[in-house]
Amino acid sequence: MRIGELAERTGTTTRALRYYEEQGLLTTERSSGGQRWYGAGAVNRVLTIRQLFAAGLSSRTIAELTPCIVDGRATTVLLERLAVERDRIDEHIAQLTATRDRLEDVIDGAAENLRTGEPCGASRQRGTTAARSAPNGRS
Repeated sequence: MRIGELAERTGTTTRALRYYEEQGLLTTERSSGGQRWYGAGAVNRVLTIRQLFAAGLSSRTIAELTPCIVDGRATTVLLERLAVERDRIDEHIAQLTATRDRLEDVIDGAAENLRTGEPCGASRQRGTTAARSAPNGRS
């Protein structure tokens, strides 16, 4: 298939496909007129490349993983590299989860403000102060 068709089938741009080729992530054959032609497996490969980029992997890392992705060849070094990337993604997920939880607190405070007219977080602060000033933390 030609580059425009591959771009359409994968939801990417021809510019991105050329970049993948420059980085060694995607291979192509050339017609006698110099046009790029991609095999049937190119669609799945591009979708995988996009997924890995979306996960935050660099083109260099993706290139290192390509042999395993394409033909299933794995090495100890590759497995270690995959584990490092997985752990990095897990850490990022934990950070995003913490950020979402903080945002949820802000949303709760804003909703409380709309209901009561009190400043955001005022009822929580008042409850915390009362709990701290009462004997044994009880109010």
